[in-house]
Amino acid sequence: MSTISFQPKKITKKITSQLQDRASDVVMNRFGLTTLGEKKTLEEIGKKYNITRERVRQIEESALASIKKSSVYRAEQAVFDELKQLLHKLGSIVAEHELLPYISKDKTTQNHVHFFLTLGDAFNKYRENDHFYTRWSVDNEITEKVHDSLRKLYASLSDEDLVSETEMIRKFLDHLKDTALEYRDEEMVRRWLSMSKTVAKNPLGEWGKSSSPNIRVRGVKDYAFLVMRRHGTPLHFKEVADSISKTFNKKIHYATCHNELIKDPRFVLVGRGMYALSEWGYKKGIAREVIADILKKEGPLGKEEIVLKVNKERYFKKNTILVNLANEKYFKKNKSGLYTLV
Repeated sequence: MSTISFQPKKITKKITSQLQDRASDVVMNRFGLTTLGEKKTLEEIGKKYNITRERVRQIEESALASIKKSSVYRAEQAVFDELKQLLHKLGSIVAEHELLPYISKDKTTQNHVHFFLTLGDAFNKYRENDHFYTRWSVDNEITEKVHDSLRKLYASLSDEDLVSETEMIRKFLDHLKDTALEYRDEEMVRRWLSMSKTVAKNPLGEWGKSSSPNIRVRGVKDYAFLVMRRHGTPLHFKEVADSISKTFNKKIHYATCHNELIKDPRFVLVGRGMYALSEWGYKKGIAREVIADILKKEGPLGKEEIVLKVNKERYFKKNTILVNLANEKYFKKNKSGLYTLV
């Protein structure tokens, strides 16, 4: 299903009809306008005609200039106006990887549309760089504002941040606050966000810096972090593996999962086979060591207070904590019935 009213292949045939054979062949192959839809490199075409890459580039440039001067090209301006209106509707600046599939799912049709974008004076192409993917614009002012907002959005995130899509859109619009209301549309903002190479979303739809392992999920430990973070409380490594399998449809062996959790500092062993995220404030150590740390910091405490505070840092059964407290080698009760260190 296409979103355009014209037939791209017919338009291409018309506007290239006045080109000489070699010039037409170069254009057709460079833009993938042949039946197979394959784009050829300057070098590949050069070998075919036994000419240099630079000569092929010159022929291509000359052919495009010739098309733009022709009466058949001028007669088809409605096509270029329609594409311009479509870009305005999509936000005035759109990533190429979003724009072409939006117009048509057919790869060859996409190549023809790309050809028209290259020809049309109304369309500005911004090439891919460290911050953004290749994008097309029909409004320089909104383009600068969107670029600026995306840079500010990236700068506002820490390496560990994971933000909901709703919050990400709100943050982006905060940076874009002096822009016309017609551009304050969630679908439009999602398209703008997809232009950025520095922010992205993970498989659970949470946003952050694209360089973060919480976003670019590459292995068991990254999937484990996401499912545990969503769960919010400690899990047994078998539960983590099962949750990964259920959430991401990836079969994970229990032993593999356990090994990955042991090695990664994002996870803390908080009980027998039980893991928590270190960002939750849980600490390593056996029950006695955790109790001792708490008493050192807090001073004398009652039994129930100790149980409560220990379980904020580790995942022990109440009885385990009480058995350790009864060890007179390390802990004693004072006259007020509160526990202190020996």
